[in-house]
Amino acid sequence: MCGIAGFVAPAPADAAAAALRRMARAIAHRGPDDEGFLDATSADGRHRIGLAHRRLAIIDLSTGHQPMGNEDGRVQVVFNGEIYNHAALRLALEAAGHRFATRSDTETLVHAWEEWGTDCVHHLDGMFAFAIWDARHDRLFLARDRFGKKPLFVAEPGGALIFASEIKALLAWPGLRRELDADALWHYFGWRYVPGPRTLWAGVRKLMPGHLLLWQAGRVTEQRYWQPPDGLPRPAGPPLPDAAGGFLAELDRAVRMRMVSDVPFGAFLSGGIDSSAIVALMARHSRLPVKTFSVGFAESAYSELAYARQVATACRTEHHELEITARHLADQLPAMAHFRDAPVAETADVPIYLLSMQARQSVKMVLTGEGSDELLAGYPKHRFEQYAGAWQRLPAALRQGLLEPAVRALPYRFARWQTLAATLNLERFEDRMPRWFGALSPDERVALLRLPPARLPPDASAFAPPQGLSPLRRILHFDQASWLPDNLLERGDRMTMAASIESRMPFMDHRLAEWVSALPDRQRLRGSTSKWVLREAMQRVLPAEILHRPKVGFRLPVNLWLRGHLRELLRDSLTGPSSRTRGYYRPQVLQRLLDEHDRGRRNHEKLLWCLLNLEIWQRSCFEATPTPTPAPTAQEIA
Repeated sequence: MCGIAGFVAPAPADAAAAALRRMARAIAHRGPDDEGFLDATSADGRHRIGLAHRRLAIIDLSTGHQPMGNEDGRVQVVFNGEIYNHAALRLALEAAGHRFATRSDTETLVHAWEEWGTDCVHHLDGMFAFAIWDARHDRLFLARDRFGKKPLFVAEPGGALIFASEIKALLAWPGLRRELDADALWHYFGWRYVPGPRTLWAGVRKLMPGHLLLWQAGRVTEQRYWQPPDGLPRPAGPPLPDAAGGFLAELDRAVRMRMVSDVPFGAFLSGGIDSSAIVALMARHSRLPVKTFSVGFAESAYSELAYARQVATACRTEHHELEITARHLADQLPAMAHFRDAPVAETADVPIYLLSMQARQSVKMVLTGEGSDELLAGYPKHRFEQYAGAWQRLPAALRQGLLEPAVRALPYRFARWQTLAATLNLERFEDRMPRWFGALSPDERVALLRLPPARLPPDASAFAPPQGLSPLRRILHFDQASWLPDNLLERGDRMTMAASIESRMPFMDHRLAEWVSALPDRQRLRGSTSKWVLREAMQRVLPAEILHRPKVGFRLPVNLWLRGHLRELLRDSLTGPSSRTRGYYRPQVLQRLLDEHDRGRRNHEKLLWCLLNLEIWQRSCFEATPTPTPAPTAQEIA
């Protein structure tokens, strides 16, 4: 896991070399172990090329310096990620005549490019974002992994092409202005994140998951080479006779591949079935006890520490726990917004960041259970979306005039039912998808915001899988194409890299995803049983009490904290005289939302958390850069 940056700019670009070093310094937390640079000129002398790398050493500690070149040095690469099948690729490339100087997985990229050109991405099994400068043909090649586990941002200011692992590095480039994208800001209020390729920064875009970019002679082209398998048409087949056994074999392979490391590693353990499955399979392949790390809260209804402890005991792990409270939260949010390059719109960012800071004291890499819900249908919305068609066939007067108002009038504890009714009433698929986990529907945005509506909708690719997909596969395709890469995976990358540790996600193995996608729907979601095939497979591995307990998830008691410890911070941030964002909102509507939440009449925690963190992010970006504060220790928290 590392950080990369670079540029191609019209010559002479005299300030470019100094800018490249500033870009690398901006992402030093991604790679505290080493740095390296390339400064080159195109054959015709018309362009200057720079590559920068910050290294977090995980594989081949002694000879993995980057940029890394081929035998004659005319092909150079900077790389962020891990190529899990690099040993097999090395054998194939050596058989084709390529000579290797290191054991690093990075070097396989250089020779794979020489051998297969842009098709090299189809041979890679792993998580990656990399850039290759090929001086033989004056080409710059960028690529991002299939699911978007590793980030890559691009901008084209003043005729240059610049790229980096994080937006803060691009902002170090002279001439790239710090301006908000008004359309992206509008989408943020509905999605709680900005759907790609947009970002909140005008002129800065994401290289989308499963895409590559080629620069040659000043021309930039982008191409998609892979899409989530649930977006592909597949004939409905019979259930597999031993789906659980086949799934277990695939997941076990994915876990085993991700345990290859030259440094100490462990796992994040929530106590839920996803992370418990990963830890149990890791224990099968480890000679030493697996190091596990769990986080919990004083509010017992939100804490899974007891469940995590149970799994740790069963798997005989070396277990570490961290308990956090609201009083530690406010001090961390500015630094987290700085690392995130975006508002901390997911409350789970907080425990992941704090847990990563603790884990960094003993490991440099962790395995996590991220991606299971989006692959195996683990959320309530996956069940309820199947009834959207039937619900909308009810008369509109009944749905909107009677049922939804009746549900809205229910007490605070029925917030999930209120979300269900409001979301099912949205007739367009593209409106329902963000609303399942989003903050505001289109009408709610108009009611609250003074901002003009977006001129352009989000990129349609997440909403446009082939016709004929089942409702389940259609919503899973959205999750895999948008919710995962633009929100959850981005969160996981930033919060772990802020602590300079690498996270690996076995459920995001693309071969496992393709295998699962071939299953009939009822082997993923059966009645009210989510992740059916995982639960069946884990009966052979995990205790029954772990398999059948309710899902809690990586959630904070934010609804309580916003009425208690964080109340003054929230109100001062949104309505105080120094607020940067209060002009976005209609004061009466905002005040009503705050009062309803305060009095326990409605649960607006997702929306209010989004608004609070938008304010904190804008302060961190347009005022002094915050100094990251260390995570509190277990002793300090106790």
